[in-house]
Amino acid sequence: MQELDDISLLREYLDHESEEAFERLVTRHINKVYSIALRHTRKPHQAEEIAQAVFVILARQARQLDGHVILSGWLCRTAKLTAVTFTRSETRRAQREQDAYMQNSSDETESAVWKQIEPLLDAAMAGLNEADYHAVVLRFFDGKSMKEVGAALGASENAAKMRVNRAVEKLRLFFTKRGMVVPVAVLTAALSASSVQSAPAALAKTATMVALAKGATVSPPTLNLINGVLKIMAWTKAKTTIVAGLVTLLVAGTATVVVNSLSPPLPASVNPLAVQDPLPPETAGSDRRPGPHGVGPRGPLSSPNPNARFANLTPQQRVQQARRHYPESVDDLRNLRN
Repeated sequence: MQELDDISLLREYLDHESEEAFERLVTRHINKVYSIALRHTRKPHQAEEIAQAVFVILARQARQLDGHVILSGWLCRTAKLTAVTFTRSETRRAQREQDAYMQNSSDETESAVWKQIEPLLDAAMAGLNEADYHAVVLRFFDGKSMKEVGAALGASENAAKMRVNRAVEKLRLFFTKRGMVVPVAVLTAALSASSVQSAPAALAKTATMVALAKGATVSPPTLNLINGVLKIMAWTKAKTTIVAGLVTLLVAGTATVVVNSLSPPLPASVNPLAVQDPLPPETAGSDRRPGPHGVGPRGPLSSPNPNARFANLTPQQRVQQARRHYPESVDDLRNLRN
C-alpha cells in the first residue's frame, strides 16, 4: 500500500477520527519533536513531557491548519515554542554557560562542534524566514533529497539547493557572531548527523494516547503549558493580521499621495478656480503690450493687471468697456455688432 503523506493522514484523522492515522503521524515525527525538546531541557523526562504536549496541540489545532501546511516545519516550530515556554529560565542559564564555553578553539571534530552549537541551534533557526526554516527541516531533520525539498517548497531542485545553502550560511554567521567559527562543510555534516536523535521506544504510543484524549489525562503543569502555548500561538496570529492590515493601509495611503502629486493640473477651461485675464481683442494672442504712451513694446505680459485698462477712463467709458468685453444682454450684443 502506498505510504500516505502528512496531509492525507491528517485529513484521515479529521474526517474519520482515525486513531491509526494520527499514530502514524506521531511515529513519523516524534523523533524530531523529542530532539528539539531535549536540546532545550537536557533532561529526557522533561523532553518526553514536552513532546506529548506538542502532539496534544496538534490534535487540538488540526482543523485550523492550512491544507498546504508543511507539517514537519509546523511541528518543529511548535516544539521549539513549547520548549521555550517550559524552560525559559533554563535556556537563559544554558546560553550564559555556552557563551563562556565557546571561547575555546573551534577547530574540532564534528562531535565536538555539535556539542557547541546544539544549545543555540533552535535560536539560530528562529532567525530564518519561513521558507529557509522549512528547507533546513526538510533537508537535515527529515533527510530528504534536494529534489524532494524543492517539491515540498514548490520550487526546482536547483532553487532548493540554493535556498538550503543560503540558510546554512545564515546559521554559520549566527554562530560566528557568538564567537565560534565553523566551516560550512563541518556545520552541514553536524546538522546531518546529529540534529535528530531517537526518542524512547514507548514515547510515540504514549504521546498518541494523550493527544487523542486532547490532553485530558496529562498532569496540571503540562495542561497549563499546553494552554499557554495555544494562547501565544493565537496572539502571534492576531499580531500578524494586525501588522498586515497596517501595512495595507500604509501602502494605500502612500499610493494616494503619489498619484495626487503626479496628476497634471486641470486646464483653465476645466478648472473653475483658474483665474483668466480678459485681454482686449487687439492684444489677444500677443505676448507683448504697448508702452505707457501707446508706442513701442513695454515687455512681456508676465503679470498683467486686469484693471490697468480702466485706469484713465471716465466712469461712462469704463461701463462701455466692461459691456464690450462682458456683454450682459442681447442689447449689449446688438450694440457691439453695430
